[in-house]
Amino acid sequence: MNPVPVAARRVALVLVVVTTLLAPSLTTLWVSTPSGTDVQARVSALTNHYGIVLLGPQDIPSMLAKAVVATEDERFYTHHGIDSVGLARAFLYDVSNRCLCQGGSTITEQLVKDVYLGGYNSGYDKMVDAVLALKVERVLTKPQIMADYLSEITTGLGRRGVSTASCAYFQAPLHNLSLGQYALLAGVTQAPSLYDPTVDPAAAVHRRSQVLASMISEGFITAAEALEANAEPVLVTGGHPDPACAP
Repeated sequence: MNPVPVAARRVALVLVVVTTLLAPSLTTLWVSTPSGTDVQARVSALTNHYGIVLLGPQDIPSMLAKAVVATEDERFYTHHGIDSVGLARAFLYDVSNRCLCQGGSTITEQLVKDVYLGGYNSGYDKMVDAVLALKVERVLTKPQIMADYLSEITTGLGRRGVSTASCAYFQAPLHNLSLGQYALLAGVTQAPSLYDPTVDPAAAVHRRSQVLASMISEGFITAAEALEANAEPVLVTGGHPDPACAP
């Protein structure tokens, strides 16, 4: 028997069961949670609080966005805040392995977690996170969500935002980076304390390689481009930082 249809049926069954069980709770949550219309004001307040750059859609390099999508949320441009396929797959994996190993969070959910939930979305807050993600997608465009997410996301020990990380790791502003550098920025956000290249360069190299492999799978880059990017140093040290990175 072909395993693909079986897996697809399992995912579909999980979606039906989860939807049936959670429908009443989700309806209540929709009414009781914030409308999401203040999300941009919340992002602005958060970036002001940390003293970091609030990026606009025009400030996000295309290759960085592709690296983030390939790594964090491959259906980002087609879902409406919740990736039902990814969520069902994560649920099946967790049940099979008897763990809470895969969260299935989208980029939108991660943004909501930071600006509405103080960085916490376990347990009941995970459901709140999902509902708010649906609402935020009705307010913001995909490019704006990506820009907001990359503006405030944790990017290392004591660092937030890809602009801060770009200057710290590469001594250059975001728009002047290479493919390998964009891949590293996309990869470090998943576990900033682990993949911060100033803490563990070897782990950062390994994570960058995983991101580049995902980008190949998504058709964003070629194997030759990934090979060249993997040869880059993970940090730029010495020399003179770009004036745009001056304190």
